[in-house]
Amino acid sequence: MVVAPLVMRVAWAQTLEPLALRLARLFHATKFSGVPAQASKYSKIILASTLASAAAGSKYESARIVRDLAKQQGGTAEATIWFDGARLPLVAAGRVNAMLSDAAASDDSDLRNVAHTGTTLAALGLAIGEHANATPQDVLCAMATGYEAAGRFGEAWRGGRGGLHASMVVAFGGVVAASKLLGLTAQQMAHAINMTSVTMGGLMLGTDSWAREYQAGNAAQCALNAALAARRGFTVNDDMLEAKGGFLEVYGNPKTDLQRMTRPMGPDWDITKFLAIKLVPGAHALHSSMEAAVNAAKQGDVKPENVAKIIVSGPGKTSVTYQNRPPKDMVEAIHSLAYFVASGVADRDFSWANVTPEKIHNPVAMRLMSLIEYEEPAPSMHYDWNWGGTVTIVTKSGERFSSTVDAPRGSGPRGIDWPEIETKYHALMPESGLPAKRIDEILKTIREFEQIGQVSRLTKMLH
Repeated sequence: MVVAPLVMRVAWAQTLEPLALRLARLFHATKFSGVPAQASKYSKIILASTLASAAAGSKYESARIVRDLAKQQGGTAEATIWFDGARLPLVAAGRVNAMLSDAAASDDSDLRNVAHTGTTLAALGLAIGEHANATPQDVLCAMATGYEAAGRFGEAWRGGRGGLHASMVVAFGGVVAASKLLGLTAQQMAHAINMTSVTMGGLMLGTDSWAREYQAGNAAQCALNAALAARRGFTVNDDMLEAKGGFLEVYGNPKTDLQRMTRPMGPDWDITKFLAIKLVPGAHALHSSMEAAVNAAKQGDVKPENVAKIIVSGPGKTSVTYQNRPPKDMVEAIHSLAYFVASGVADRDFSWANVTPEKIHNPVAMRLMSLIEYEEPAPSMHYDWNWGGTVTIVTKSGERFSSTVDAPRGSGPRGIDWPEIETKYHALMPESGLPAKRIDEILKTIREFEQIGQVSRLTKMLH
């Protein structure tokens, strides 16, 4: 069992090109004409979702600090800071805009990696598209391809060293998208990929603080810096990914199937299968349990005062707080499984309003949190996704109402469509301070993105 992967890796080294170059050739070759229609649609959905999240994030202190520092440092005017109007160097703009989206915890995730891939792809796609005068088709192709790259690195990352943040995975998607939009050769893209493996890091510990969005900014920054350096001729070890002491051995899973990692692009791209757009705020891994709690409360028409016990079960989740203690602020609330479930039962709903101070400190939800118990799922219970959850409400009269949700609303397995994205967009975009008419125009422009001619037509509308 231990020898096979080593034999495979030796055979790979003897017969094939370096792993990064194999991946670069694959991703360099994608064209918009070959992008499935659903993948192109989901890339536009990422743009709308990311801008909406960034509008809310633009009011957060963490994003404001980094935005103000970037503006103070200045530099060549190359790309626009969303909802601000300042034009800064590419790297600074990409970093700040990624942080705006991640700060509000209202962006997107990937069902496999809980990685906010879309945030980086949208931030870099629009910044480079504006600067390099790329076509919207080029941006959509780069985003869909970058999503594929991040997914493959995510597969290689799972089962490896613990405690690492998924921003590491996101950075690989960003560097592939950036390399395509900046016109790098396949060889240059390979060096940029290898550079990303030594410049990007992240700690899961930081998920419950401002470190979360700081890591998102770092992913965008490292990815774009690597692509820009590679375009200038900067080179590193060709085998940085697969060699002894390389990325896979140090950070990833040393048993990664390298043949699978470099498989040809299929008819169904990863973005169509694994993208999950947050239709409510907070850690996406909590959304299925929250939805199950709402369903169970509605099913039994359960009044909060009649609840005796709430039983929560499901697969183990990373970066989730299982304690029943009340959250002290928004950052704790959006990572508290107990708060999501209790608030869902209390309101029979969960929306952007549920992360306001008034809702977080609602005494009804606080009482329900104290009634939550956690159970291991029954052996017969199967979840396709680590996100799944089952919630059972037991009333004071002994009645039981239960619901199970595997993949949350707004995810690939359940389908993602414009009406639910537009609801989110219109709930959050007013935080940008833009007039209502402009907000409507931006959404129309995104939906018709392939037809607008220049990416700058969209970025000029964002301030």
